[in-house]
Amino acid sequence: MEKIKLSLGISTCPNDTFIYENLVAGLPDSPFSWHVTFADVQTLNEMVLAGKLDVAKVSAQIYPQVSSGYHVLDCGGAIGYGCGPLLLSSEAPCFNDMLPTILPGKNTTASLLFKFWFSHEKGLGKSPSVKFALFNQVYQALCEKKENQGVVIHEHRFTWKHDGLHLIQDLGAYWEERTGSPIPLGISVAKKSLPNSVVARVQDEIRCSLALAWQRGVLVTNFIREKAQIEDNQVIEDHIRMFVNDFSENVGERGKAALGHLWALKK
Repeated sequence: MEKIKLSLGISTCPNDTFIYENLVAGLPDSPFSWHVTFADVQTLNEMVLAGKLDVAKVSAQIYPQVSSGYHVLDCGGAIGYGCGPLLLSSEAPCFNDMLPTILPGKNTTASLLFKFWFSHEKGLGKSPSVKFALFNQVYQALCEKKENQGVVIHEHRFTWKHDGLHLIQDLGAYWEERTGSPIPLGISVAKKSLPNSVVARVQDEIRCSLALAWQRGVLVTNFIREKAQIEDNQVIEDHIRMFVNDFSENVGERGKAALGHLWALKK
């Protein structure tokens, strides 16, 4: 029987590669043949905005823009507590209104959470001065003191102190305090043009892939390590344990409520 060919887009970050590794390798009796694109989250957002991927892990904030063409899946995302993006400075633990803030992509949830913080703390109606770069370029620019302040995500949540950066605001903690909701960072989506039975089987495969990942003795495999933007196994494992949780297996009512809060900011 010929397999169903589907395109999949995920990032190289450990939480994505941990969840999807077994699916990418090929699960037993899978009806699918996967063509996989590994890219930074902003690139994946743009690909989904253009309708180029059948299944993808993307920033949660873009869904209102793609809801006509994609379903939100009930698994495979990144929602949680204490795991949000950090607003950091290369100079001092204070925000400078006179300087731009560098953000990890226009369509990322991190960018929206920064604007959420800015609107409440710096005045409604005011627009922050921002610029954009890939998430690893944001961090590098801060470490090299080429930029004064920026928002960091992914593995860099664990390395900023070591690299001499200063915390201005934990944007995830700010979101939790203001909304009482977990932080809705990422979601997995599938095209609405796919038959419902195919979407259901995709979700089954994501959950199976995740369950197999938890069952093995070692969390960090060569596949995960080779894709990651950092070489420290402990940081990679800490990353997985922070961003992969019960919401990754089932978004649930709390996760859906958090997504609703986030999407309301887009209206």
